[in-house]
Amino acid sequence: MNTASIKINDTPIVLSTGIYDLLKDHLRRRKLSKYNEAKLELELKHAKQVLRNDLPSDVVTVDTNVKVKELESGKEFSYKLVAPARARRKNNTLSILSPIGVAILGYTKGAVVQWEMPEGIKQYQIEEVIKLSSN
Repeated sequence: MNTASIKINDTPIVLSTGIYDLLKDHLRRRKLSKYNEAKLELELKHAKQVLRNDLPSDVVTVDTNVKVKELESGKEFSYKLVAPARARRKNNTLSILSPIGVAILGYTKGAVVQWEMPEGIKQYQIEEVIKLSSN
């Protein structure tokens, strides 16, 4: 695949070591499209790993509420990202390994993220990141 067309942001994503390992494992399981697989590999190669307690408060990670805007349509979406085992539609929670979860993990408020969705490559801007209090 031609990875020259794949764009990653100038600022590397910031991930806790646990989330980094989870994404590496997700890649190994080959659950992503070729485009997203290549993009995630590139992002992980440049990612900055920190301890969970050292993650900046505006970084998208597990247990955060995130508001994103789909740039083409202008539609806004809010997600409550949680660990895969805790994701429940009835609780309005979404797994960090869902397509949009993987796409925005490690990015900060204001970042524009490009990711392939079932309907094609989309661009999202992260409007808001709010850390949920730990239970």
